[in-house]
Amino acid sequence: MTSSSSTSLAHTCSFGSVRQSPSLSSDLAQTLCSLDTAADQLMIHKDFQAAFDTCDKALAHLATVENEDSRYGEFKAGLCLLGIQALAELNQWRGVLVWILQHYECQDKIPAKIMQMCILLYTKVSEQALMHETARCWLHCPSNSRVVGFGTVAELYLLHVLLPLGHVEEAHELILGEVGSCAFTEDQRHTAVAIVEEKASQSQDPPPNPSEDPSPDTTGRAVSPQGTVIQKLKAIVSFLYRRLSMASVGSFTLRRVFLAVVLLFVLFVRMDPALPSSFLWISKLLRLLQ
Repeated sequence: MTSSSSTSLAHTCSFGSVRQSPSLSSDLAQTLCSLDTAADQLMIHKDFQAAFDTCDKALAHLATVENEDSRYGEFKAGLCLLGIQALAELNQWRGVLVWILQHYECQDKIPAKIMQMCILLYTKVSEQALMHETARCWLHCPSNSRVVGFGTVAELYLLHVLLPLGHVEEAHELILGEVGSCAFTEDQRHTAVAIVEEKASQSQDPPPNPSEDPSPDTTGRAVSPQGTVIQKLKAIVSFLYRRLSMASVGSFTLRRVFLAVVLLFVLFVRMDPALPSSFLWISKLLRLLQ
């Protein structure tokens, strides 16, 4: 699956200031080098498998490093974002969430920007249900309500997971409950409720009954584009036939034009001689040839 890499690089660029910071341990310096390598492999060389392998190896090494530096979490998140992008490019999106959970152990500890990217990725492939339980648990974790990006995760979860899956009641609970009070302002909550209610009203509208006979007006409006072309062709052929009938018997040019149009009509419509609707056109063609 081909996808844009701008999302992951936007987060990777934030490490420019870290590169200039002093007192970077050798382990974190090695991790930063792996980030640069993976970004080059992903964006410049388009070697997505190599980019993923670089991120995976760097994460395995980072797991052995003591988590004392405040930049540890940023490096880990950056590697995961690049790895997600590489897996998406390799069309291996099914393994993204499992791979992330291998490195964060608990879904509650996944950073907000990774949750956002996962929701968008699974939405793009129409597999929002795979993020339903993970995102729900993440949003209901009290410690996550204080992190930057919590509101964005809640918004994406509401619009791209709950509503497409038809979980209207759960959407109301999210907006009006504790999660909504932390994620949205009062105006945003009113807007979100209006969106959910509109979605609920649309889902309650009864589908049209195919057994009911459509009215003549409805039938006329429901003509497919192919049916419209056929009707126009029939009208043209009928008009030419009427003009030919009024012309003189020696009008050989008009007869040739009409014959050509009829043949084109048969080629385009692929008229089945076994159909009763074809009898009229075949008889007219035979009379013309006679």
